[in-house]
Amino acid sequence: MLLPCPWCGPRNATEFRFGGAAGSRPDPATATPEQWRHYLYFHDNPRGWQTESWYHAAGCRRFLTVERNTLTHEVRSAHDAREDAR
Repeated sequence: MLLPCPWCGPRNATEFRFGGAAGSRPDPATATPEQWRHYLYFHDNPRGWQTESWYHAAGCRRFLTVERNTLTHEVRSAHDAREDAR
């Protein structure tokens, strides 16, 4: 599977570390143990398009957000994860 790194160009997925489905994490100051448990251990595994976090460990060492089809591995988009925080 090739992932299109915005800085390095298309690269083999083995260069990256999968960070899971992109989403928000509970607030550490207010989250209950049950909310943390659910966040850490209960994940959906949908077929189809999903927004994911990836880290380019063997390349530019940047985080990116990838929209990928989990069934076909087709990538629709990839961009700097910092854009999501703005």
